[in-house]
Amino acid sequence: MSKLFRNNIAAMRGYIPGEQPQDSGYIKLNTNENPYPPPPAVLTRLRDACNGDLRLYPDPDAHVLRAKLGEVFSVDSQQIIVGNGSDELLNIIIRSFAGEGDKIVYPNPTYGYYKPLIDIQGATAVPVEFPADYSLPNDLAVPGARITFLANPNGPSGTLLPYSQVAALCARIDGVLVVDEAYVDFSQGGCIRLIDEHRNAIVVRTMSKSFSLAGMRIGFAFAPAELITGMWKVKDHYNLNRLSLVAAEAALENIDVMRAHAAQVCETRQRLSGRLLELGFYVWDSRANFLLARIGESLAGHDAATLYAQLKERRILVRYFQNPPRLADCLRISIGTDAETDALLAALEELLAA
Repeated sequence: MSKLFRNNIAAMRGYIPGEQPQDSGYIKLNTNENPYPPPPAVLTRLRDACNGDLRLYPDPDAHVLRAKLGEVFSVDSQQIIVGNGSDELLNIIIRSFAGEGDKIVYPNPTYGYYKPLIDIQGATAVPVEFPADYSLPNDLAVPGARITFLANPNGPSGTLLPYSQVAALCARIDGVLVVDEAYVDFSQGGCIRLIDEHRNAIVVRTMSKSFSLAGMRIGFAFAPAELITGMWKVKDHYNLNRLSLVAAEAALENIDVMRAHAAQVCETRQRLSGRLLELGFYVWDSRANFLLARIGESLAGHDAATLYAQLKERRILVRYFQNPPRLADCLRISIGTDAETDALLAALEELLAA
């Protein structure tokens, strides 16, 4: 790499997202996208918005969207910030609260994008290993840490920590606690009320998963107004485009569609989990729109990397992680439609029998 780069950029490893095939015909169960479409009203509003107004900048303050988010979640709009996907909000948070060398803590394994964002900032990543059951690590409250990230439900395990444990952690840490709730709509959890009880709490959510809007890149976060005001100085001024704003507003107005789709995903998740257990996998108790399945003892002779490759040959994509090593015998499987799930199970049964 060119010597012109900053040392931390030259040394870091970039994030590798899940594979996005360039040709059609794949069953995509590798990137946790919603298998169901957004409400028809979203598409209608988007078509109507493709007019001469596209020559104009979007509202930099996202007034209408933040007001709708406030109504839906019973939060004052001054406690809300929106972003170009939740990833931008994570970036804003790191740039707002951590400088070069500062400690940023996260349990491991978790969302793989935290580490590259920390490296870009030149901060110090402090991973704390999850126990085997993905319960809250006892030593996650690291003295002097500027930021602690907690994906809840966690990726890639899908496991959910109860509110009481998250609140207790928030009270123990020195810096800000960022509860990343990208998958929370597929559970009965949620930590939004943290922001009224703790001045150092930030709760981040996205419309990519449950709202079926991954292609529009819409994220939002809740925090005490004092934190939002500071983060506002860091965000790009026109960070959400006009069409994303329109899509987000329409999706919130039709939130019952999202909830119905989330319920269907949960039903399919339960069925898939039960069948994977019968096939010999160990499956963690997921509250997300995916499952983490480990090769069980009864499947001796099979390995996750080979199963991943064999499924891909059959044009079924799941996620395989080479790192960290504790995931090397696991597959992460997004929840698809019932038909997609049936195709996956039929392929697995055939491969495992062979």
